[in-house]
Amino acid sequence: MGFLDRCTIFPLNNKTISKCQPFSCGDKDLDDFFINDTDNYYNQLLGKSYCYRLDEDTSVIVCAFTLANASTDVRYLPGSRRKKLTELIPREKKLSAYPAFLICRLGVNVAFRKQKIGSELMQLIKLWVLSPEIIGGCRFLTVDAYNNDATRRYYTTNGFNDVFSTEQQEKECIGMPPENELKTRLMFFDLIRLTNDSSNS
Repeated sequence: MGFLDRCTIFPLNNKTISKCQPFSCGDKDLDDFFINDTDNYYNQLLGKSYCYRLDEDTSVIVCAFTLANASTDVRYLPGSRRKKLTELIPREKKLSAYPAFLICRLGVNVAFRKQKIGSELMQLIKLWVLSPEIIGGCRFLTVDAYNNDATRRYYTTNGFNDVFSTEQQEKECIGMPPENELKTRLMFFDLIRLTNDSSNS
């Protein structure tokens, strides 16, 4: 039984925020988005935000995340990276772009750190986007992860890989001058791994 079994998922919007205690995941930009911008993001049809609230005290938000529809375009990737990203896709099914969900934002309440809630949440997101209730296919989860050790370690631990093998490669692909700081790294998780695991168990 995971910690989030003691919680219930809700849409994260101004109505929810008004009923809850202040939420902080320890990152100023993420906090500002979750508290002030989720309604606007949704109204502009850019993405939907959700949160898990503690069952024993529904005023407590344990974690929050935002998802958006996206696509993974492989046409402009270096050959080795394109091969890595599509290695589990049969040749006859290979496309120039693949359906995906983008994890726009994700954060865990600082009061609930060190309980592996982030990894539990990620597993639930993976299963959720594969559920029959989701209209349309989804092959990949993608994220523009903050380019710092802690964030990248979190996504790597949860099965994500870099789309580009080096920062220089990523800068070249997005047209960024080499001297500029790359603040995020594009990472992906191939959801077929979950269906393969379940069929082999």
